[in-house]
Amino acid sequence: MTTESPHWFKSSYSDNGGQCIQVAANLATTHGLVPIRDSKDPNGPVLNFPTPSFAAFITSIKAGEFNPL
Repeated sequence: MTTESPHWFKSSYSDNGGQCIQVAANLATTHGLVPIRDSKDPNGPVLNFPTPSFAAFITSIKAGEFNPL
C-alpha cells in the first residue's frame, strides 16, 4: 500500500510577507481532504478540511461573503 504525500503550494498572490498558508490540494480527490499549514512552520501542525467544506469556504470567499481585514 502506498501513501500519497501532500504537495504543498501557496498562492501566486502571496507577497511572501510572512502571513501565508500552504495548501495540498492533491489529496482532495483521493483522500477527501484538503490539508492546510502555516508556511512559516512547515513541520508544525496541519489542519485537514473535508473537501466539500473547503470548497464551500473558497466559494464564499469568491462571493465576497467575508469582510476584508
